[in-house]
Amino acid sequence: MKKKVSPHTFRHSFATHLLMNGADLRAIQQMLGHESITTTEVYVHVNREHLTQVLLDFHPRSHK
Repeated sequence: MKKKVSPHTFRHSFATHLLMNGADLRAIQQMLGHESITTTEVYVHVNREHLTQVLLDFHPRSHK
């Protein structure tokens, strides 16, 4: 690796990959050792495409 990587970067990547592959936010919270789910929500960056797809997949009025 040419770029300097911090432990924070690894934690962020770990959490993001888990979330993007379907892991539950509460499970990620436990793995990261956060007391508050709001800490995990801020910590894990989710891109807008993924959120849109989740909404389309699970919303009861979604037209699949």
